[in-house]
Amino acid sequence: MHSDPVDDDPTGPDAHPADRHDRIRVRGARANNLRDVDVDLPKRRLTVFTGVSGSGKSSLVFGTVAAESQRMINETYSAFVQGFMPALARPDVDLLDGLTTAIVVDQERIGADPRSTVGTATDANAMLRVLFSRLGQPHIGGPNAFSFNLATVTAGGAITVQKGADAKAQKVSYTRLGGMCADCEGRGSVHDIDLTQLFDDTKSLGDGALTIPGYGTDGWNVRLYAESGYFDRDTPIRDFSEQERQDFLYREPTKRKIAGINMTYEGLVHRVRRSFLQKDREAMQPHVRAFVDRAVTFTTCPACDGTRLNDTARSSTIGGRSIADVCAMQITDAVTWLQGLDDPGVAPLLEGLRNLLESFVEIGLGYLSLDRPTGTLSGGEGQRVKMVKHLGSSLSDVTYVFDEPSTGLHPHDIERMNGLLVRLRDKGNTVLVVEHKPEVIAIADHVVDLGPGAGSGGGTLCYQGPVDGLRGSGTVTGRHLDDRVSVKSAVRRPDGAIPIRGASAHNLRDVDVDVPTGVLTVVTGVAGSGKSTLVHGSLARRDDVVAIDQSGIRGSRRSNPATYTGLLEPIRKAFAKANGVKPALFSANSEGACPACNGAGVVYTDLGMMAGVASPCVECDGKRFDQSVLGYHLGGKDISEVLAMSVTEALAFFAAGESALPAAHAVLARLADVGLGYLTIGQPLTTLSGGERQRLKLATHLGDRGGVVVLDEPTTGLHLADVEQLLGLLDRLVDGGRTVVVIEHHQAVMAHADWIIDLGPGAGHDGGRVVFEGTPADLVAARSTITGGHLAEYVGP
Repeated sequence: MHSDPVDDDPTGPDAHPADRHDRIRVRGARANNLRDVDVDLPKRRLTVFTGVSGSGKSSLVFGTVAAESQRMINETYSAFVQGFMPALARPDVDLLDGLTTAIVVDQERIGADPRSTVGTATDANAMLRVLFSRLGQPHIGGPNAFSFNLATVTAGGAITVQKGADAKAQKVSYTRLGGMCADCEGRGSVHDIDLTQLFDDTKSLGDGALTIPGYGTDGWNVRLYAESGYFDRDTPIRDFSEQERQDFLYREPTKRKIAGINMTYEGLVHRVRRSFLQKDREAMQPHVRAFVDRAVTFTTCPACDGTRLNDTARSSTIGGRSIADVCAMQITDAVTWLQGLDDPGVAPLLEGLRNLLESFVEIGLGYLSLDRPTGTLSGGEGQRVKMVKHLGSSLSDVTYVFDEPSTGLHPHDIERMNGLLVRLRDKGNTVLVVEHKPEVIAIADHVVDLGPGAGSGGGTLCYQGPVDGLRGSGTVTGRHLDDRVSVKSAVRRPDGAIPIRGASAHNLRDVDVDVPTGVLTVVTGVAGSGKSTLVHGSLARRDDVVAIDQSGIRGSRRSNPATYTGLLEPIRKAFAKANGVKPALFSANSEGACPACNGAGVVYTDLGMMAGVASPCVECDGKRFDQSVLGYHLGGKDISEVLAMSVTEALAFFAAGESALPAAHAVLARLADVGLGYLTIGQPLTTLSGGERQRLKLATHLGDRGGVVVLDEPTTGLHLADVEQLLGLLDRLVDGGRTVVVIEHHQAVMAHADWIIDLGPGAGHDGGRVVFEGTPADLVAARSTITGGHLAEYVGP
């Protein structure tokens, strides 16, 4: 038999035409700050995108390559189906060629709905419900009987059945068995309102008894109660009769006429629940959020003991375990339990469930439990939960796009993550990774470095090629790739300690530890060892503590650094005072807005199932303000010119002369301190990268009063060159008299610490203990923990 020799060169003259498409070609990419970037990305290889935070990495990978792939897939559906899908605009690029289907695993937090758990987010719960409906004893019903999102419903009535000329009434009843606990409605916890935080019972309503935000003595909220007629406005609340107190706190909604206006009166407790507790806590203003945290206490539901499931759902067991027991297990233990089950009737289901749970273990999340609420996952954990779905996939020739998959990972866990990325590539997939960590950059087949700076100073291609070439390329990334921070020879001495005693939340095992004050302390340990639980659960709740967690900042296209940080407020007042007009004129979201675009700066045209078009407003030329407002000046600049300044320019503008404004200067100085001097103060928050958003949040909270500052992985999204600046900022905070506690995996921050608290030795129930306390030098010398070994390797001999 004759066979043709295989041509190994897909680009050779004898190659099959289909094999010549071995590159994703990008020409003239201009999304956000990209400046006509041309790049070739090899398919079926691992490409890492590097560059300082804000250099344009995400704009190229997510905003251009992945966005166009998703848009073109959506266009294959019918117009009817497209009407139900998000309309995606074509990226601003001249040519995109050789694209494949893109699967995006980004850092967007998994929804924090109270009923969302690790099990529901990954379909593990759906498979478990089917398993229990088949094998559970006693048999109670189908999969819905084990769902904490479905309540048991019973209905009955009469229906008329028409048979020929006769109509006959029949009685019918209907029951749908659900697993939801009726007391907590499937949330696992019940809330209680502390009445002492709602009002001062020694005062009357007329004297300002209500202490709820927005309930000032002369507002409609107070008048509704004071003039309701159910009680006397001048009687102290503690002197109310039983009936008056019931009407004041718990009366059901009732129509009342107040000052001649028809209004709905309801008891204060009902009104607070509806006004505050049904809203997303993260979207609240800081003072409202502080009130909710004070006034509302959440306790485990006594009816279901926090399992979310009713008695019926928990009564059915397999091998003595209910579905609630299995969901509460650490996933590594759940895998062992599953391996003990063997029933030919559900063999495919058991195999699928085992593979899914083993993927959790493989990706380093075996310490989680399936009933863990998704809102409590860190950024890195959430991203890896999303990855679980793709690990066992049989797909090949797919483009996987990852956004800093090393976020929240200890150096020990990064090795495992690298193995997973390489495995995805070896299946014949194209893997694109946006990353800062040298350990991940080292495994790349191809590197694309963007820069040289951030924002308007970035957006150009600085280098593309192998990793070895990056080191000698002279780019910012190349110069800092082998940076190492040495362990301090002399550390600061603490001036006291904050004692933590008997910490036992989640996997902590009655931890007793003293956090030194007046120094820089780093709390470290492998992912899942209990760091966040210890710090946020025991330390961050104290009155003198400013805690900056990992939750992302929210912001629409109308939000910008000036509005988010509170910088706009003093600027508006200064403009108003200088021109003798009211401050509302200098807000694009209020009276000063351009009437044509309502202060958006652009006009949006909806094109149905096709992507809407945003075009600059012709009236205000994108400046967002009414023409009359632009006639008012401060220091020779109008409000739109001030908002178009970078932080550095605005810092100089508000420092001296006619425009000197200490309140604005203080906020701008903090923004410059965290390395955001290049940001335009009026640019929409939607255009900021993940790293920029984290630093913006850090800058905002640095102005909070508090002797102790807690930071949760401040190096997230930071380039190697920016880590040095962060260390300088931490030093300035400590030297300024503050105690700084940092939860961190980055070895540079560990080496720079005065004191290290290392948790472990493993994750989940293998962790939760303090395995080392001392200076970084002692940790390196001892090498007694996983962290110590990696830190010693990092600092070298």
